[in-house]
Amino acid sequence: MSDISALERDLLASIGSANDEAALEAIRVSALGKKGSVSELLKTLGGMSPDERKTQGPVINALRDKVASAISDKKIALADAALDARLATERVDVTLPIRPEPQGTIHPVSQVLDEVTAIFGDLGFAIAEGPDIEFDDYNFTKLNIPPDHPARQMHDTFYMAKQKDGSSHVLRTHTSPVQVRTMLSQKPPIRIISPGRTYRVDSDATHSPMFHQYEGLVVDEGSTLANLKWVLEEFYKAFFEVDSVELRARPSFFPFTEPSVEWDLRCDRSVPGKITFGTGNDWLELAGSGMVNPRVLDMCGIDSKKYQGFAFGGGLDRLAMLKYGIPDIRPFFESDLRWLRHYGFSAFDLPTLDGGLSR
Repeated sequence: MSDISALERDLLASIGSANDEAALEAIRVSALGKKGSVSELLKTLGGMSPDERKTQGPVINALRDKVASAISDKKIALADAALDARLATERVDVTLPIRPEPQGTIHPVSQVLDEVTAIFGDLGFAIAEGPDIEFDDYNFTKLNIPPDHPARQMHDTFYMAKQKDGSSHVLRTHTSPVQVRTMLSQKPPIRIISPGRTYRVDSDATHSPMFHQYEGLVVDEGSTLANLKWVLEEFYKAFFEVDSVELRARPSFFPFTEPSVEWDLRCDRSVPGKITFGTGNDWLELAGSGMVNPRVLDMCGIDSKKYQGFAFGGGLDRLAMLKYGIPDIRPFFESDLRWLRHYGFSAFDLPTLDGGLSR
């Protein structure tokens, strides 16, 4: 009995002095493991007489329970101490100034794209999209652009390698192929705009090899130039956020429209570096348009004797420059965060007609 009492004192003293969980685990194995000191005592019960087992059994089992309980309590105490030590080293000084968080901004072109789609959506237009790499047939042929047209030459268009079947692909030079795809897949009435990226071999302060366009198409039985003019007037009034605008039509030529019209918008440039729309004695070219050429309708499977339509288009980058006073198109694509912080928009500034398009 005295040996068991001595063993209990030694084990409890060792458990109490354990400095970490590794030392505590070593004590557990030496006492309660398969060949531990307490486990060996339990094995001796099998060789005792019934009377000895009655007296020794409860004592040895009580020793095992005390040691196991002491180990469990010590493990919890060690874990609490380790947590306290960690919290002490990771304490936050709440008196320090707040670290500024990085702020993302919306690119002006993305903002203008949202503004344009919001306006045309309100006018009843659907948004249509297409691939940047386009069939030569959709980009040129079905738009009535002849094989010898300058726009089809290498100095104007980015051509891709020919396919195995001999077909040609280009980086689309306008978003008009989206109109072709729409007319091939839908029946009139059609009212769409097709904003997106376009590509041409050109680069200077007002031109970029990759830029953004919006184009509109309406095909119906009673479409007229008067309808076209009204749509553009409503769009420019909403976009430039003025009460009225004045458009001036000039005859032009585009292979895919007949007649073709370019539109100038009345403006005031009397103040250097500033343009005001809806007033003044100056004019600014903003859009090309016209009635859809009957050949284009026929090539796209639409009966030109029954339906007629109008199309229009302009540059999103140019609209952004005019509305937000950006003098050069090239920084649009230079990924300069300083420029973006200056001209960018908050992600919460969602353009709506009732809440205001711009900040």
